[in-house]
Amino acid sequence: MTQSLIDRIKKMWVLRHWDKILFVVVFILFFVFSPGVKILERISSSAGPLTRGLPFVTPTPAPYPTNTTGVYPGLEISAAGVVVYDVASGVTLFGRNTEVSLFPASTTKIMTALVALENYELDDVVHVQTVANTGAVMGLIPGERITVENLLYGALVQSGNDAAWALAEHYPGGVEKFVEAMNKKAADLHLSNTHFTNPVGFDDPNHIMTAIDLTRLASYALTNKTIVKIVAIPQITISDVTHTQFHPLTNVNTLLGKIPGVAGIKTGWTEEAGENLVTLVERDNHRVIIVVLKSLNRFADTEALINWVFTNYEWQNYNQETN
Repeated sequence: MTQSLIDRIKKMWVLRHWDKILFVVVFILFFVFSPGVKILERISSSAGPLTRGLPFVTPTPAPYPTNTTGVYPGLEISAAGVVVYDVASGVTLFGRNTEVSLFPASTTKIMTALVALENYELDDVVHVQTVANTGAVMGLIPGERITVENLLYGALVQSGNDAAWALAEHYPGGVEKFVEAMNKKAADLHLSNTHFTNPVGFDDPNHIMTAIDLTRLASYALTNKTIVKIVAIPQITISDVTHTQFHPLTNVNTLLGKIPGVAGIKTGWTEEAGENLVTLVERDNHRVIIVVLKSLNRFADTEALINWVFTNYEWQNYNQETN
C-alpha cells in the first residue's frame, strides 16, 4: 500500500468521524477547566486530611455509648418487654422481647396527646360531653368547658381517662375518627406492630404495641416542647374556663423528684397489661429512654435499669479528624 493511499484513507476516516472527534475534544476541555476540578485540585493539594478542604462543615457524630464492664440486666428485671435506648446515638443499650405485642394501657395517651396537638390549638375550648369514669380520672363533669391544654395536663399528669376521651370526642367525627387519626400517625411513624382501638388505653385484643414501637413513639413525642413540659410536672392544679371547676393533678410516676434526671414521661396499668412505664432520664447531657411493659414492679425495674446504664456505660466521642 502506497503512502498516498494511506493518507487518503486517514482523511476519509477523519471526515466520517469528525463529530465524534469534536465531542471528545470538547469533553476533555470542559473537564480540564471546570470549577469542580479546580476544587478537587485545591483539596488534594492541601497538607491536611481531605475533610479539612471540604467547602462545608461536616457534622460531629454523637457520643457513642459503650458498655465498659460487660454487665447486662438479668432476671432481676421482671418486665416482659424492655427497651433501653440512647436518644442521641439511636443505639439500643438493652432489649427484651422488643417485638412482642403487648397491651400498652395508658401509655396510649402519648399518641392521644400527639394527635390532639397536631389538630387543636392549646387554647381551644372543649365542651365535655361523655365522661369516661372508668379507671384513673381527673374529675371532669358533663357540660364542663375546658381548654385543650388543661385536658393534656389531665391526660398526661393524672393519666385521666376522662381527659383523653374528651380530647378524642372533640375531634371532627368524634372518637372513632380520632382513633383513625391515631392509627394513621402510627403508620406515618412506621410503628408497624401498633394498633389502637381507643384513645385511653383500655384493654382490647386489637389494641397493641411493642416495646420498640413505644420507644420510637416516645422519642418522637419528646421533640414536642409542650409534651416535654407537661410530662415532667409532678403536680399542678388546673381549672375550667370559668374558674369554677378546679382539678388538682398528681403525676402517677413516683420516680419524678426521686431519681435524679428523671423527666417523665408516661405510666400505664390494667390487669391485663400489667405495669407499664416509659421514662426519660437525663444525666451529663445523655438522654436515655427506658420502656418496661408487663412489669411486676415498673418503678423498681426502671430504677434498676437507670442505675445499670449509668454504672456500666461510658459515652465516647469519635472525632472525624485524627492527630
